[in-house]
Amino acid sequence: MQQRLRRFWRNLTGGSDEDLVACLLAQVTATTEAVELARAMATGEIAPTSGAERMDGVESEGDDARRELILELRRTLATPMDREDLNRLSRSIDDVLDNLRDLAREFDLYGFRDEPLLVEPVDNLAAGLASLRRAIEVLIERPQDAARHAAESKKNDVRRSYQRAMATLLTTDEAVDSLLLRRRELLRRLDITGLRLAEAADALIDGAVKRSH
Repeated sequence: MQQRLRRFWRNLTGGSDEDLVACLLAQVTATTEAVELARAMATGEIAPTSGAERMDGVESEGDDARRELILELRRTLATPMDREDLNRLSRSIDDVLDNLRDLAREFDLYGFRDEPLLVEPVDNLAAGLASLRRAIEVLIERPQDAARHAAESKKNDVRRSYQRAMATLLTTDEAVDSLLLRRRELLRRLDITGLRLAEAADALIDGAVKRSH
């Protein structure tokens, strides 16, 4: 009974908002670690097998944060943004992390030691993710600023860096072989990851705009 009363009081005073935001930030933290791992693999700073194994652990941390958010949603009366938008945001962040995990696995399976063409899109992904974090951090107190930061996140330039990398890859005089196809698959995986990040930004923008009205 006392636990229910405490939770009811947290709902009334906005404490549940902070709990949900904390879950989202935990997801972003795990995803940021995954981006850093992806960059280390692309530059050859970490062995592919080790990187893929570490990525699995980071992805599990992100899954735990998402599960906690879902549980919190079930027992929370008020939320910092529309429940549907909040779930979309969390699911899209999870999709970003899942694609980074797949990138690491494919990097290892395809036999790469490094891949310089991945560095620019990974850096742009990191910048977009940083903007998404800033948006989540101010969602409760400054939803209009949250929408602005989320819009910056959506313009993450992963697609443009992917296109530039593909142009570099496909305008060489080298014959189309298995290496070229494997490199293309890794770049495509990053392009998809950037699209999932844009979807997360869209969900946050929708929720922030509703909250500000």
